[in-house]
Amino acid sequence: MSITNQKVLRMTFGTASGGTSSMTLPAPRNDVTSEEIQTVMQLIIDKNIFTGSGGDLKSIQDIKIVDTTTNDLYDPPVA
Repeated sequence: MSITNQKVLRMTFGTASGGTSSMTLPAPRNDVTSEEIQTVMQLIIDKNIFTGSGGDLKSIQDIKIVDTTTNDLYDPPVA
């Protein structure tokens, strides 16, 4: 049994089809700023680096740093 913590940066973009598409990056820097992330997201949009089933990425919709704590309450027996 163990407790683990994990942080991820979740960037959400608006797509050409009117939907959204999210990109998640593990272990963001503790001192990363919203301005830095917005600059990178705009570069991704401007250079058309990624596309998906919803079409090209067109706008910045949301930026979140998600911090998750997992408490594993069961360790299976070792055979």
